[in-house]
Amino acid sequence: MAAILLLLLLTFTAHVLSDRPATTPHASLYLSPKTIFSNYDKMLHSFKIFVYAPPSPFTGATVFTTTPESQFYTSLLRSPFVTDDPSQAHLFFIPFPSSLSTRSLARLIRTIRISFPFWNRTLGADHFYLSAAGVDSSSDRNVVELKKNSIQISCFPTSSGLFIPHKDITLPPVHSFQTIPSVNSTPAFLGYMKLREPIPLGLIEEISDDSQFKVEYAPASTRGEFMNNSRFCLFMYGDDMTWMVEAMAARCVPVVITDRPIQDLPLMDVMKWSEMAVFVGSSGGGKGLRGVLDGIEKSRYDLMMESGVVATQHLVWNTEPQTHDAFHMIIYQLWLRRHTIRYARWAEQ
Repeated sequence: MAAILLLLLLTFTAHVLSDRPATTPHASLYLSPKTIFSNYDKMLHSFKIFVYAPPSPFTGATVFTTTPESQFYTSLLRSPFVTDDPSQAHLFFIPFPSSLSTRSLARLIRTIRISFPFWNRTLGADHFYLSAAGVDSSSDRNVVELKKNSIQISCFPTSSGLFIPHKDITLPPVHSFQTIPSVNSTPAFLGYMKLREPIPLGLIEEISDDSQFKVEYAPASTRGEFMNNSRFCLFMYGDDMTWMVEAMAARCVPVVITDRPIQDLPLMDVMKWSEMAVFVGSSGGGKGLRGVLDGIEKSRYDLMMESGVVATQHLVWNTEPQTHDAFHMIIYQLWLRRHTIRYARWAEQ
């Protein structure tokens, strides 16, 4: 049975890499496998976004400084989704640098409120913006409405409290990688972990002393060697997770160590992360982690590994956006949020 399931998934993988992904019942990687690609096609033909001018003196490439933000902004401006006719727009994009002060941000939203008729129709619920770390709360009405109503696109992972599930979106990290062909060799390590710096956590100390695990600290020029030679790649949620997609492409199943639910994973509206990653708490220590990983049957592991390879096609950024890549899937998540509701007006305290 496991072999049959694996064959079906591999068949599905081949379809995903083509121009038109398959929508078979076995596409368990997706939350809505029967509707996702028909909705995607509708998006390609009808979705329109109106882009406001960035605040002075920011123009062009100077608006955003992080690579994911710049990649998204550049791709959006070059895309057929942008319209000069706001009456045709489903959503409105407000470009401003993440470093913009709260006072300047409030002034920007106030200007949009006064100068354009669109904000007041939904109190900003049909607007979206980019902010690498996320916008914090504020006592200013304009920033409150932006934070509460508008769609925030931030970088993954986002600081606690600055992300609103089901409304906000995170950008996959920008990196270059190549999918490594499957081989029959047995990995030398059960798990590989790369940290920015030592973390005073018993679990880390325990797995560092276990010969089945390899723990390194940045910079780690040998990451590829150990990543490619490990069954699982371990990540502390909130630490350096930028290479998680690279690990998936290398057929190293991600293991995310976290003691609370994660709600800001990229493309959570599209993919089932439980089908390609393991989530485990730290309270069980190294012994508990080892037990969880050893308890994953080979058939289950193989499916997770291949699902991760499929998922990377939706998490990769291209200089020129390609169908179903990271840029288009972020746009697809915005498309899912195009139906807005009118929120209660903010009342001064």
